[in-house]
Parts: sequence; structure tokens; C-alpha cells
Amino acid sequence: MTLRLYDTAARSVRDFVPREAGRVAIYLCGVTVQSEPHIGHLRSGVNYDVLRRWLLRAGNEVTLIRNITDIDDKVLAKSIEYGRPFWSIAYANEVILGAAYRTLNVLPPTNEPRATGHMTDMFELIEKLIADGHAYAAADGSGDVYFDVRSYPAYGALSGQHPDAMQAPDDGPARAKRSPNDFALWKGQKAGEPEDATWPSPWGRGRPGWHIECSAMCWRYLGAEFDIHGGGLDLTFPHHENEIAQSRAAGLPFARYWVHHALLNLGEAKMSKSLGNVIDLDHVASLGVRPVELRYYLAEPHYRSRIDYSDDNLREKAVAYRRIEGFVKRASERVGAVPLGTPAAGFVAAMDDDLNTSAALAELREVVHEGNGALDRGDEAAVREALGSVRAMLDVLGLDPLDPAWGDGGRGDELKSVVDALVALALDQRAQARARKDWAAADAVRDQLKQAGVVVEDTPAGPRWTVGDGR
Repeated sequence: MTLRLYDTAARSVRDFVPREAGRVAIYLCGVTVQSEPHIGHLRSGVNYDVLRRWLLRAGNEVTLIRNITDIDDKVLAKSIEYGRPFWSIAYANEVILGAAYRTLNVLPPTNEPRATGHMTDMFELIEKLIADGHAYAAADGSGDVYFDVRSYPAYGALSGQHPDAMQAPDDGPARAKRSPNDFALWKGQKAGEPEDATWPSPWGRGRPGWHIECSAMCWRYLGAEFDIHGGGLDLTFPHHENEIAQSRAAGLPFARYWVHHALLNLGEAKMSKSLGNVIDLDHVASLGVRPVELRYYLAEPHYRSRIDYSDDNLREKAVAYRRIEGFVKRASERVGAVPLGTPAAGFVAAMDDDLNTSAALAELREVVHEGNGALDRGDEAAVREALGSVRAMLDVLGLDPLDPAWGDGGRGDELKSVVDALVALALDQRAQARARKDWAAADAVRDQLKQAGVVVEDTPAGPRWTVGDGR
């Protein structure tokens, strides 16, 4: 079955046919780093990481560009609010973002360009748009440059909106625009804005508009035409609509497919730094949920399904992952860490059907069920087959508990040696009690460990312990 993806521009699921057979080029709109990331940002990273892994599994060479927006209105506002250089704020948050992606086993992008590194590319695009009659410098001497929306008849096709019904963007004085819906390509320096947040340009000192940044970076790293442009559903308008307009008006064919993921909501509103309703990795850790379990929570729903966050639901998904993890660990103890095998046919069909991870995980859990049955029967051949298949499917989802990237299941290394030593001491005391047939003392040790969240299971290879229910 050919991979099929929902294309926002076509408003339908389409067969995915890359521009060049065996090679896939993806541009993913990254994060604006005015503050630390939240798990809504991490959903984007996980969703497109799964897409990338599935394309790699099919034998494709994948180029993935994920940008960093390190200068825009929000970053500048934080710079003024805190009295710190914009680049200091942006870089500090970029470092935290990168660490969060690594914590969730998101593969590093092929390149991760910053907007501030591509001024000359933006100048070239803007100058071409002006020369072709699609953009103009403001006549008020502000140094602003605007895209002429009415010069591009197809404007609104991606989002399904008509220019006459759109709210005008708040990115410049109305008197300087030919039409209220025209949007800024370049913003001249305004009074009170720091000098180090501006660059010299053909139109005077200033900074780029948000939309031109991504068009320039797409062009620089992926060329005039590429396969997939990704991002959150909330970026469809105006950001992606404006990217299409300015890129195609400049003669670039641009993206062949538009793949958007749904949002992660907290209550009735999307999780957003500007709204202040965010859940971050520190909060997740405070619930006793490991990074690998958070990744399962973010990957399990279909990427186009909205996630309504709650602590209880996150904990439930963590338990569901532990059941899968428990099979992998028990089976590995019985037959060794077998190599990745062949994903179940139902899993493949689900993934090819617009990356239906929810249905794919249902198929995976069925193989886990069969594998647990084989463990109970002592059928090691069946255990090996199930384990290889489960690991292959988990690998596509970035969730294989035996992947070295997770370390000890994503717990983190800072307290691991201490916990290992303490649990080993308790298990030694339990073993001594069992040796002298003091069953009450042995059971007391086990119960105390369980109260601390450590579940002990006796296996032919000796006692093993897990955090959580261990199922």
C-alpha cells in the first residue's frame, strides 16, 4: 500500500508521491523561542519524527529542515520587557528546546536554521517581489515593505478564506498600506526598539516579517520546490497562507503537500505561551511520568486529532505504555534482545493510511497479547517472533524501550545509580529472608518497595523490578 497523507491544500487524503523517487524533503515550522517550550510544541516534534521514521523505514532518504524563529514581534517584546538582548533570550530557550526534543528521542533535523542567519536570502526574495509588482515599500518613509495581497489571485486557497472577509493583520499603520490585508515583509525600525534587533537593508534598518523568514529558509535549504511543509493547524492562516502567496508570487513552486497536526488543548483553549496555560516537562516529571511515556501519550492519537490534556489521562497512557514495555523486558530476559523484525501487516496498513498511529498501536498491542501468551506457554520461538515484531513497530514510533536513546526507559541518569543501589540492597535483604524461610520479612520488603512505586517480579533469571505496575 502506498503512503497516503491528508493534504490541507487539497482537503483530502492523497497518495504521497515524492518529487524525486526515494528522496523526501520536509520543512517543519519550528518554535518561536520567546520562552521555554511546552508539551504542545513537543507534540509537533514527535508527530513529524514519526512521519520521518516511517519514511526512513520505507527506504527513503529524508531531509528534514526545522527552523528556529529567533526574531519576531514576540521575541522582541520579551527583550524589551526583561531588558535583555533578544538573542540572549532566544538562544537560552533554543537550548532548552533542543534538550526537550532529545529527551523525547526526537531525531535531530538535517538542519535547524535560525531566521537571523538568512537576511540576505530574505532581501533577495523581497527585491524580486517588488520588481515583479507583488510588493511595495511604504510611502510614509517608515522603511516597511508590504506584500500586495490583491496581486496574487489565489490568496486564501489554502485556508479557504476570501480576502474580503479577512481581518487585517496588525503589522503596520493602515495609512501605509494599499490594502488593509497586505502583510509586512520587512518592518522598519520603530522608536524604542533596540538597535541590536535590527539589520541594515535596502529599505533602511529594520527586521523581517515572520512569514518571509520561512519562505527564505525553505528556498535556501530545499530549493524552489519540495515535498512536505508541516506545522500546527493554527499556522494554516495567516502564516502558511502568506508563505504560499509570497513564494509562488516570486516564481517558486514551493510545497507539494501541506501536512498539519492538530493542537494540544488545556481546558477549552489551545496550550499557548501567550495565554499562560502551559504544561512543561517539569510538570510531567512531577507526576512520575517518564519521557518515554510522555512520547507515547503524544504519539498515540492520530496526528490530526485534538488532544485535550489532563493529568489523569497522561497517567493512564503511561500505564498503557508500561504494559507494552513489560512484555519487551520479560521477553528479552527469556530469549535475549532479538533484532528488529517485521511489523504486523495491520500496523503497516494503519501507518500507510495517513499515519493512523492509534490504529497502529491497537495492532501492536494485539501482538503484545500474543507474545504474553507465548511467554506463558514457554514457546520461545513464538516469543522471539513477537518480540522482533513489537520492537520493529515501537522503533517506528520512537518508543522501543531497548533503544539506547532511552537509557533506562527514559528515567534519566541523575538518580539512577542511587535508586539501583537502594533497590539492590532491599532485594538482597529480601533474598536473605527467603533463604532463612522468613516469608513474613520477605513479603514486608516487597510491600515496602511496592508502596514506593517499585514492583518486584520473580523470574527464572532472578528478581526484576520496574517503576509502576510493571504489566
